[in-house]
Amino acid sequence: MQLTKFTDLGLRVLMYLSQNRSTQTIMMSEISEALNVKHSHLIKVVTFLNKQAWIQTVRGPGGGMRLVVEPSQLLMGDVLRVLEGSSTLVDCAKPTCPLSGLCGLKNVLDEGLEAFYQHMNTHTLQDVLSPQTVQVISVLHHRYAKAM
Repeated sequence: MQLTKFTDLGLRVLMYLSQNRSTQTIMMSEISEALNVKHSHLIKVVTFLNKQAWIQTVRGPGGGMRLVVEPSQLLMGDVLRVLEGSSTLVDCAKPTCPLSGLCGLKNVLDEGLEAFYQHMNTHTLQDVLSPQTVQVISVLHHRYAKAM
């Protein structure tokens, strides 16, 4: 199983915003530069995160985004499930598989995926923020702030 690029970027945005929890918003250009991603990819992810009410976006001068959920409240399994969407590990219908309905592969893989999400729910966003990660995010944020 490999997470989509959308999910990977969504997690990195949440991690970045979790370390900048002041009342000040973080501009899209800062995150784009800090995470080395295209602005167009970031817009899609930020729009999605905003719809989940995990972040708040503010338009106009002084605009940007901020995390509005405590990192300790974001269960990793739930976040991954939402970011990944209705993904399954195997699709027996495309193309139609001659073993469909006869084989137990899909059920076993679905159970494994569910076990993965359940295990990931034993961790929060806060748990994955190692001291080194926090330090790098802080350096990136201050570097961007100085350049402005």
